[in-house]
Amino acid sequence: MTELPDPILFADVEDWIFDLDNTLYPHHTNLFSQIDVRMTAYVSELLRVPRDEARKVQKQLYLEYGTTLRGLMLRHSIDPDDFLEKVHDIDYSWLVPDPVLGAAIRQLPGRKFIFTNGNRKHAERTAQQLGILDHFDDIFDIVSAELLPKPERRTYERFTETHGITAKSAVMFEDLARNLTVPKAIGMKTVLIVPNNFEPTFSEIWERDEAYEDDVDFVTDDLSSFLGAIVKAPA
Repeated sequence: MTELPDPILFADVEDWIFDLDNTLYPHHTNLFSQIDVRMTAYVSELLRVPRDEARKVQKQLYLEYGTTLRGLMLRHSIDPDDFLEKVHDIDYSWLVPDPVLGAAIRQLPGRKFIFTNGNRKHAERTAQQLGILDHFDDIFDIVSAELLPKPERRTYERFTETHGITAKSAVMFEDLARNLTVPKAIGMKTVLIVPNNFEPTFSEIWERDEAYEDDVDFVTDDLSSFLGAIVKAPA
């Protein structure tokens, strides 16, 4: 369903900002399902409740606080480093190296960033497995954000201030439309990454973002083709 973009619309972009999970790799790889299961197990062990009850608590915290981690910190004073280490202890071999995506990212003019609610180690392992880590200038993770997750406005401010980013010359790629609200409001171009044929493999109803569609400038289910169209030299 990808409509390839007009490269002229991105001619003024100097900073390219990418979310990590379900953005730099396709939804159908289902890597995030491993993290989700580990978060449920963490909540179950912490609260000493069955897995089904822990999952309900996990999703409630996600909806109320933006991430399960932040909810657990505020309600149960957990150690964030312990949580991040345990939930990201996953099998990255599920990801297949993506040389086409790597080539497109490498050719983008300007700086490239990963901006994630996960931690740096997870971002590095993911990007390394995809074969694209070396194409990024830096990673802004949940620790860099002082554990305040997207879509909190202050987190975007920290990111842009840290890297000297001018919003009007930047574009952000995300798989959650709610995380594009602030970027759109401050002047960034916004691109929503959706599953192939809009059929997620692990996303659930509670993750749907229909209310935020006005914050989306472009939609694609094929990031490699989308970026390839931007970097492709005119005939």
